[in-house]
Amino acid sequence: MQQYNDVDNDSNVDAFEIGDDYIVIKFLDGSIYTYTYFSAGSHHIEEMKRLASHHDGLNAYINSHRPKYVSKK
Repeated sequence: MQQYNDVDNDSNVDAFEIGDDYIVIKFLDGSIYTYTYFSAGSHHIEEMKRLASHHDGLNAYINSHRPKYVSKK
């Protein structure tokens, strides 16, 4: 997983992993969510991947859009 270095230091996201059709997000509380094209839709996944890569806005996007996830650990 790649560390999420939020530029504003106001995120609950700790790390992420990007795949072709998914994103896995680890939050500061240790919970890990897997979002896929199938569960959330490709438009949400691609935007989440973009925000993760820019290290800004990912937590706000998730809180605002509530994309569905496949699994939670």
